[in-house]
Amino acid sequence: MALAPEKIRALREEGVFEIVWNENRTSRYPFKFLRCECPCAACVNEFTGERTLDPATVPEDIDPTEVGFSGNYALKIKWSDGHHTGLYSWDHLERLANHLEKVNTGPGE
Repeated sequence: MALAPEKIRALREEGVFEIVWNENRTSRYPFKFLRCECPCAACVNEFTGERTLDPATVPEDIDPTEVGFSGNYALKIKWSDGHHTGLYSWDHLERLANHLEKVNTGPGE
């Protein structure tokens, strides 16, 4: 179970969320990537786990319009496309960070 991050910032000029997990780890999530990875029932089939959101329908310039917390376990984001039902748990964000790190470093690096 992932611990709550120490700091969260929306860096609008760069189009990313920056999450500081601890002094040794900081993760950066492009806004569009994070919107496309929304875990809510409108974006993912609750029974099959299949993603139903088509990334092509998400605007390239998607932006968070509101950011808040759901208890001490998740980030709640309202997006500029009007979507607002996703809760990004710390565990989900940790998995996404691990995925981004693998993609950005490539195999064997």
